[in-house]
Amino acid sequence: MSIELQARGLRAGYGPVEVLHGLDLDVPAGRITAVLGRNGAGKTTLLRTLAGLITPTGGTVRWRGRDVTRRLAYRRARDGLLLVPDERGVFADLTVADNVALFAGDRPADSAFAAAVDAFPVLSERRQQLAGTLSGGEQQMLSLSRALVRPVRVLLVDELSRGLAAPVIAHLYRVLTELAESSDAAIVLVEQDAAAVLPIARVVYVLSRGVVVFAGEPADLPSHAGSSHELSRRSGTS
Repeated sequence: MSIELQARGLRAGYGPVEVLHGLDLDVPAGRITAVLGRNGAGKTTLLRTLAGLITPTGGTVRWRGRDVTRRLAYRRARDGLLLVPDERGVFADLTVADNVALFAGDRPADSAFAAAVDAFPVLSERRQQLAGTLSGGEQQMLSLSRALVRPVRVLLVDELSRGLAAPVIAHLYRVLTELAESSDAAIVLVEQDAAAVLPIARVVYVLSRGVVVFAGEPADLPSHAGSSHELSRRSGTS
């Protein structure tokens, strides 16, 4: 597996509060990397730092071998590193069609919308509906469509399954799996529920208090570990 994105000795936080304490991470291309951990473990801070929204206080981020530690967030996004945030990353006051058009950039709006609908047919029925009035699952579908309507090399997804029904989660995960396989994109999927994400992950990291307490393949995790809390407890760090 080739490494698309790499962090070494990564330190980051908010003001004087350090959240990530010298974290190492290797994200392979064409695979889904799951990042697990309890609330406060540093998962969202990690994604925001990789996306360039938080400037590290130490360590490096390398993308395809190039140091991008200080590259601005909009430049990373322009080059194909996209973040899907945990709080429904849509423009609530715009229609579904307008959201997709914004996500698509220079791509023709009709072509972009067709790509979004191909993955999420329900969006066709919601085309002129304001994004803020969609259900939680539909908003996540719309938010995730940003990775389907423009070239993406790295996709960072924060708590995609939060508050959603199991069939919706399964569909979202299926789309992510197909994206990784078809485009060779590197996908980092942050979740709290280990049992939900492990079937589609090829690499797993468990964070606790800003450090990595497990890194490896899903098969190497305890077979009965059904939650990131249990994983962290077994690692002796919670």
